[in-house]
Parts: sequence; C-alpha cells; structure tokens
Amino acid sequence: MFKKVIVSDDLISINLGMLTILDTLKITNVTSVQYCDDAYLRIQSASLSEEPYDLLITDLSFKKDHRDQKYASGEDLIKALHTSFPELKIIVYSIEDRAQTVKRLINEYGVKGYVCKGRRGLFELNEAINAVSNNERYVSGIVSQALSKKSDLEIDDYDIFLLKQLSLGLSQEQISQQYKAKGMSPSSLSSIEKRLNKLRIQFKAKNAIHLVAIVKDLGLI
Repeated sequence: MFKKVIVSDDLISINLGMLTILDTLKITNVTSVQYCDDAYLRIQSASLSEEPYDLLITDLSFKKDHRDQKYASGEDLIKALHTSFPELKIIVYSIEDRAQTVKRLINEYGVKGYVCKGRRGLFELNEAINAVSNNERYVSGIVSQALSKKSDLEIDDYDIFLLKQLSLGLSQEQISQQYKAKGMSPSSLSSIEKRLNKLRIQFKAKNAIHLVAIVKDLGLI
C-alpha cells in the first residue's frame, strides 16, 4: 500500500472525502492542495529531499481565481509530471467521463487509475487505490464500458490535425499547406475536401462549424 500521497482538488469538500478514504486505508502521510502548481511544487520538493510521493490523486478541472497558475488544469499537471516524475503513480478523480479524454490520459501520460465522481465515486476511489497499489489499472465502470467498445467515432492523427486547423479558422488551402510543410499526406485540396465530407457524415454534422463543435464536445480536439 502507498505510504505517501498527495491529493489535489480545488474544492475542500472533495479533498476531505479523499482524505477520509485514505484514512480508512491506514494511509496517514497525506498532503492536500487546491492548486495544480502547489501539487507540482510539493512533488518536486519531496523528490529533491529523497522522500518522494508514491501517489497523486487529482481532479482535472480547476476554477480560475486571483492566482496565476502555470498548470491551469489537472491534465496540464499530469503532462508535466509524466515528463519530470514518470515513476509517480496517478489516479484521476473527476466528473469528466469522455472516453477520448480517459484514453489520452492513460495511453499518452501513463495514468494508472481513472475514477468518475458520482454516487459511487468514493467507493470506486477506494477500489482504485487498492488496485493501483497492486500495479493494476483501474477505470470506473461507466468509462470502461466505453473504452472496451470499438467506437465508430474514433479518428486518426491525420483527422485530428485537420480538425484542429479547421477550429483555428484556417481555410482548406491553408490546411493543405500545413500538411505539405509537415510532410503529411494526402495533402491535396481534393483529399482534404473528401476527408471533411467523410467526417461530416461520420459525426452527423450539418457543416464544418457544427463538426468542430461536435468533436470539441467529445474531447477529440
């Protein structure tokens, strides 16, 4: 079981709930913070002191206030920690339940557990801590079902790049130039137009603006 844990959520009530779960697991060396920057600094300091944290439990959404933050969200924090402290195990505890978000955090940033807040949230968090401490991955049931199914809405890196450029207001001609500059193919205008038509049909979008809105809501870009 973990010996040193840090929890990060901007709501004190949520932090208290997590602290209660950790207490029932006999984990007493726990730090609670409300800002992602504070979490990073505590983790960094502990590592430099050769007394590193074993586990971080963090939310993804943090409301902005008077303090300027280098890491504005839990995902920003996770990305930074994955680079600087890849050995640190991370459990996400969030209301966010979009499958693409979960996939990205697990596959790209090595998140070991993903628990959705809700009626069973704290119960599942207990299960997640136990699972991750045994080197097992844990994902809430509501999300794991989505992850286990091959989604018709999955898209590749080419599509992601196309949609991101479209969301930035670039024309198809400008996007074509971007593809050519990056050595990505196909890069012709006709290929881009065909791919956009395919994506509009796939996502049942009325037009390009509607398409961008849909994929943003799904967390794909």
